Amino acid sequence: MENSMKLIMLGTGNAATVACYNTCFALCREDKYFLVDAGGGNGILSQLQKTHIPLSGIHEIFVTHAHTDHILGVIWMIRMVAQAIQKGEYQGELRIYGHDKVVQVLDWICRMTLPKKIVARLGEEILLCEVKNGEKFQAIGLEVECFDIASTKEKQFGFRTCLPDGQSLVCLGDEPYNACNQMYVEGADWLLCEAFCLYEDRERFKPYEKHHSTALDAGRLAAQLGVKNLLLYHTEDKTLATRKERYTAEAALQFNGKVYVPEDLEEILLRGNE
Repeated sequence: MENSMKLIMLGTGNAATVACYNTCFALCREDKYFLVDAGGGNGILSQLQKTHIPLSGIHEIFVTHAHTDHILGVIWMIRMVAQAIQKGEYQGELRIYGHDKVVQVLDWICRMTLPKKIVARLGEEILLCEVKNGEKFQAIGLEVECFDIASTKEKQFGFRTCLPDGQSLVCLGDEPYNACNQMYVEGADWLLCEAFCLYEDRERFKPYEKHHSTALDAGRLAAQLGVKNLLLYHTEDKTLATRKERYTAEAALQFNGKVYVPEDLEEILLRGNE
């Protein structure tokens, strides 16, 4: 399909997972990749290798917020891209988008921990680009509009974009939806939403105390906002053997659309249901 795109889930776990990688993903358009977050370490390099995503195909990264399980993998991306530039194996610029704190944290960690010859690439071929609430940027030919998710825990941005075939895709980050963002989320063809655990397991995993949601909550939200496809991520890792089946079933108690509960490295073709 000429206008088809796919989403590659590089990681699906929350901050404390060890049986799967931290939540991050790439939107793929032909041989170009838009990376969203990068997990908490150099495991991002392994995930990219396993999915055959070359560093040379990534020229835009969006970082939702500055928590370790989302931002530290970006430091490794900066390091590896800078080394590839030095070897003549990476052409063009790498642009990393995030709000003011994301940019500040990335800049500080790089300058405090990376070799000078790598830091020297910041502001040259590797650009840290601050975006504000409601601002837009371009990534793999898509217009990406950022919005503040109104977190009570940590400043965090989500985004909305329109795919080449006209479908809308919304990423809510890793905290519950706030009604102030209804204009971005309502009617989305694809909604990427955190589901820390099952509602029936809430006493075990304490999602609400940690500012998170359950699969049941996500299903209810998708139904209320007229979403067509719901994708759940940022989960616990103690029930991986049954996660896909049980999370899908619980969300479906509230939502009649298509529910996706991907595994790490799973690819999802982003196309309509017709």
